[in-house]
Amino acid sequence: MKWSLNELTKKKQIEFIEKLKLQEVLATRSTEVLDSTAVETQGEVSYDDGLFYLSYHLKTVLTLPSSRSLKPVDYPLDVVVSEIFTTQDHLAQNPELLENDLIIVLEKELIDLDESVVDNILLEIPLQILAENEENEALPAGKFWSVLTEEDYQRQQEEKKVEKKSPFSGLDGLFD
Repeated sequence: MKWSLNELTKKKQIEFIEKLKLQEVLATRSTEVLDSTAVETQGEVSYDDGLFYLSYHLKTVLTLPSSRSLKPVDYPLDVVVSEIFTTQDHLAQNPELLENDLIIVLEKELIDLDESVVDNILLEIPLQILAENEENEALPAGKFWSVLTEEDYQRQQEEKKVEKKSPFSGLDGLFD
């Protein structure tokens, strides 16, 4: 769904309820998104004194790979989004706008809901996601390697600091 800036300046406010099918776009923009349900959006776009406000609530379920095993995991998203847009001309006349808020400068004479929804969904993808049973499973390990949790790594670094306090610690690894 797209709105032209002329339409918004005339109507001042447009409310919407949309179901967007964005699975292809999401998969194209991020290899992490394996699948997604239709994105339910509800909100409004409005105009006031050279600024365009887009506020909406989105709901969807993404299928993402587990960080540990790459098994597909369903990840529900429920996000409230508020964005402020302006034109390059209006920003040139009011440069102080950038100091107060995050304002998106429009490159075209329209506001694209699909683009905004995709951007905000991609921003909400977590860095780590685990399947149901994976939190309690042992971490993978091999003959000369193992995966450590952050706490285990910190503990290991502290132990190394304690060991290196001996006067001969500088000779460690000399004959390896």
